[in-house]
Amino acid sequence: EQGLQLLELGGSVEEDYIRIARCFEATRQRCCRLEQDGQRAREQLARVESERAALEVKLKHARNQVEVEMKKRHRAEAELEKQERKLQLVLELLMQEPWGKEALSREHCSVLSALAGRRLGAALAPVRRSSVVDESCQSLLSHSDISYDRTEDDV
Repeated sequence: EQGLQLLELGGSVEEDYIRIARCFEATRQRCCRLEQDGQRAREQLARVESERAALEVKLKHARNQVEVEMKKRHRAEAELEKQERKLQLVLELLMQEPWGKEALSREHCSVLSALAGRRLGAALAPVRRSSVVDESCQSLLSHSDISYDRTEDDV
């Protein structure tokens, strides 16, 4: 009986098979497009990861360079302060000695007094920045804004 029913529904079953076949074909084509899209996405991801890795290397080198330059700057500032202290002591000695004032002209004495006063104020300042570097710009790349946290380097 089932065979007879299938034979009677023969025309409709063929149309159902054709619809099913078309659906399978549409699904297959969609899967092919999705596979191609996935492949393009994987290639793009590989390129982006490669660029990211290159940028991380550059960032690491830049951080190291900034650290080296900061150390050099701190050493130079320490040396400058040391030399300023020596100069201050020499100036104070010259100003205190009676023969020092006699050996120097009035103009030299006033210049040395003014210089001693400025140097003394600068030497007593808690933190002194080099006057050669213009730090008034409030740059986005200011050393005070840079984070030296290296926890991200290991990621």
